[in-house]
Amino acid sequence: MQPIFKTPIFAQNLNTVSATKNFVEELQWRGMVHDVMPETESQLLKEMTAGYVGIDPTADSLHIGHLVSVMMLKHLQIAGHKPIALVGGATGMIGDPSGKSDERNLLNEEELRKNENGIKQQLSKFLDFDSEAENKALLVNNYDWMKKFSFLEFIRDIGKHITVNYMMSKDSVKKRISGEANSGMSFTEFSYQLVQGYDFLYLYQHENCKLQMGGADQWGNITTGTELIRRKLGHENKAYALTCPLITKADGSKFGKTETGNIWLDPEKTSPYEFYQFWMNVSDEDAEKYIKIFTLLSKNEIETLISEHQETPHLRLLQKTLAKDITVRVHAEEAYTAAVEASQILFGKATTEMLQRLDERTLLSVFNGVPQSEMSRDEFLSGIGLLDFLSQKAKAFKSNGEARRMLKDNAVSINKQKVREDYQLGEKDLLNDKYILAQKGKKNYFLVKIV
Repeated sequence: MQPIFKTPIFAQNLNTVSATKNFVEELQWRGMVHDVMPETESQLLKEMTAGYVGIDPTADSLHIGHLVSVMMLKHLQIAGHKPIALVGGATGMIGDPSGKSDERNLLNEEELRKNENGIKQQLSKFLDFDSEAENKALLVNNYDWMKKFSFLEFIRDIGKHITVNYMMSKDSVKKRISGEANSGMSFTEFSYQLVQGYDFLYLYQHENCKLQMGGADQWGNITTGTELIRRKLGHENKAYALTCPLITKADGSKFGKTETGNIWLDPEKTSPYEFYQFWMNVSDEDAEKYIKIFTLLSKNEIETLISEHQETPHLRLLQKTLAKDITVRVHAEEAYTAAVEASQILFGKATTEMLQRLDERTLLSVFNGVPQSEMSRDEFLSGIGLLDFLSQKAKAFKSNGEARRMLKDNAVSINKQKVREDYQLGEKDLLNDKYILAQKGKKNYFLVKIV
């Protein structure tokens, strides 16, 4: 059965989207609500409301750990509200203590601006920044308003409204101060929640932003903002908060991490093939959870998919649908098709032509873990017999005799093409001008690099 996949909602004209869709209800059935401040739902049903999410700008790319917050903004826009993505340029210069045991490296303005541009390009694949719709998305950087503050102005105008006792009561602060390492926290990091609180106040005053969203570990920082708005502007000024659960894998390990690190949206950091494979390899339990969070499929579509998957789990319908939806959105249809082709090389019906189309990074990703060896380019170009190549260089066989027997049985391939003992190796066989793939039987691969 083919995965369900239709034109993504993010590509549709936002002017046609009803502003009366229940945003909170939508997130709840998707498992994307951890805490929500009273009256948040009624505020969003009453009028178009601007809401924001803060994004850490410590890299020039988002990784999939950011996608939960991005999808919250996406659903907010679909529901007819205005999403604001705040790049934390100022807070990135400080470092958020939430969920961390060490202080982070601080960035300069040049690095922050570079990272902001990269993040904006990726967010544009999810959010509408450019239409004439009243609820088009907005990207802001808190460095633009925080850089105007002197220290004395900040502690006079903002700091006086929030007590130290209030700030000390936050879990993120208490955990750092009472942690086993007893490393404490600097005043710089202690001030983080006050700076983030001012962000909410600034957006409330300048963009009529009444909602802040984030991960469950941000609840303390977010409510500091709602409290600052109330104390500085008056009790009649109401602001709202909503957080989503921190996403983990079924085994309790951190979502979005692999042995090689984060899964990035930037194809230079994580290839589309590696990106696609991450989603294809999630467990059935995680696939049921992730397809609600990371796709825009409807509740009925997802329930149907889950039911069909449970009947035939070996077809991996949930994983295929999830991987296609999100890979197309992040990397486009062509990259998805190439990733599927690359996946077939190891496990399906692949051809020499498919192998030749792979770029070097994808080739090495596909054959990560297979035996690899090297031989000099001079030796290769001077001419080497197939038997010696297979046994001595590729180390696919213990002897030339074993290689000869397998060749007679038509069980040896070079670059996915069956070969006989008289096959002449040459430059025509080089993949990306430097690799040759030898195959013994159906599943035994050997990659030789010509250096």
